[in-house]
Amino acid sequence: MSPTRRHAALGLMAAAAVLPATRAVAQDNSAPPQLELPDEDHPPTELAARQDKNEHLLAPVTINEQGPFNFLLDTGANVSCVSHRLMERLALKPGETALVHTVVGARERPVVTLDRLQVGPRDRRRVRAPALPLKGPEVDGILGVDWLKGQRLVLDFKHSRLEITRSQSDSPEPGRVVVVPARRRKGQLTIVDADLSGSKISAIIDSGAQGTLCNLKLRDLARSQEMRRGEPQAPQYVQMESLAGERFTGEAVFLPFLRLGGLHLGNVPVTCADMHVFDIWGLKEVPALVLGMDLLRQFEQVALDFGRSQVRFDFI
Repeated sequence: MSPTRRHAALGLMAAAAVLPATRAVAQDNSAPPQLELPDEDHPPTELAARQDKNEHLLAPVTINEQGPFNFLLDTGANVSCVSHRLMERLALKPGETALVHTVVGARERPVVTLDRLQVGPRDRRRVRAPALPLKGPEVDGILGVDWLKGQRLVLDFKHSRLEITRSQSDSPEPGRVVVVPARRRKGQLTIVDADLSGSKISAIIDSGAQGTLCNLKLRDLARSQEMRRGEPQAPQYVQMESLAGERFTGEAVFLPFLRLGGLHLGNVPVTCADMHVFDIWGLKEVPALVLGMDLLRQFEQVALDFGRSQVRFDFI
C-alpha cells in the first residue's frame, strides 16, 4: 500500500481532554511519578471485545440498565464520553456545557449525567459525560482513562479481549516480552525511554488512534536524518478525519529506526501534523509520537499499568 493511500485511511482519537469552565479534568504532571495503588473495591474485569472498521477494540457497556452499547476504550482520552446518537436514544438531557479538547482543537460540548454506567462488574453512578458527534454507527461512546486510575489495562489483540486488573509487576522475557518504563502525563502513559535513531523522543500510547501521529519536531528530526543519509523524500500530504468528524491535513513520514525501551522497530509509517493534542499534553516543543492502533496491533497484547507506570509488549 502506498504511503498516501495508507495514511488517508487513518482515523485519530476523539477526545484527548475535557476542560469544564472552571478547572481542567486532567492530572497535575508537575510532581515526580509515584506508585499509584489500585482501589480494592474494583473487581478484576475481563470482556470480550468487538472491533470496528478501524480495528479499535470496543467494550460492551450498560448505561441506565440499558444496552450493552459499544464503547471504544481510549487511553488518549482522560474522561468518558457518549455519542450524540446514544444521548438521543436514551433521552439524556444535557445540562451544562464543557470545553472538550480533541486532536484538532477545543469546542464547547453538551454534558449529560449517566445515572449508572457498568463495564462488566465495574459500576459507577452519576457519571458526567460530554456528548460528541462520533462518526459511524459502530461507536456509541468512549471509555477514558478515568476508569483506569491505579489499574492495569490489557489489550489482547490475539483473542479480541480487554482486561482491567490490579497493578502488578512485570519482568521482560528475551524474544517474547518487553517491559518499558513510562510516566503519567495528564492521565496518559508517556514512554520516556525512547529515541529515533539515537535522538531522544517522547511517546504516548493511544488506543483511540487508528494511526500513529507525530509532531513537527519529530518530523524535522526524521527529515534531518534523511538528509544526512542522502535520502531526502518529497513530502506527501493526506487528508485525515478524527472520530468526531474533524478534518485536517497530515504529512506521511517514515521513521527509519524507533526504540521504545528494549523494543526496536524499523521503517515505521506515521502521520505528521501540527495538532492541538501536542499543546494540551505539553509536547509541542519536543519530538513526540502518539502510538496508535496500527502499531499496537503488531503485538499479541499490550498491557498498560497505570499503577506502576510501565507498558508491557508481548510479541506474536
